[in-house]
Amino acid sequence: MTRIRRGYIARRRRTKMRLFSSTFRGAHSRLTRTMTQQKTRALGSAHRDRSRKKRDFRRLWITRINAVIREIAVLHKIKVFYKFYKYSRFIYKKILAQIAISNRNCISMISNEIIQFAGFFLRNRLARRMHSGKVEYKLIG
Repeated sequence: MTRIRRGYIARRRRTKMRLFSSTFRGAHSRLTRTMTQQKTRALGSAHRDRSRKKRDFRRLWITRINAVIREIAVLHKIKVFYKFYKYSRFIYKKILAQIAISNRNCISMISNEIIQFAGFFLRNRLARRMHSGKVEYKLIG
């Protein structure tokens, strides 16, 4: 009986897997079963660490901004971060961190502007009401 040659589909799949895992060390780049296991593990770790990288960068930016704000001693009743993100939609943590590193005076100017704007904004949203001789303020909206 003549010999029947197998198809190319499984070989093509394993070749693709070998190309992916060719840089792994030891049996992880040679044996098919361990190659598949390591490929799934590597892809899962890559997916997990993409969001972890974003988280780490956010922590770094917040740390940098806090260090500069504490250094220039911007002290107010309401938190500075809250005012930054409530009243200025165009300034993000990444941009603030870059400004904090490059020019520290600019951060104090920005924070003062935002704090003044926040005060103006709150004054315009408060409606004065006279009630039995007392002045009451009520928040509109």
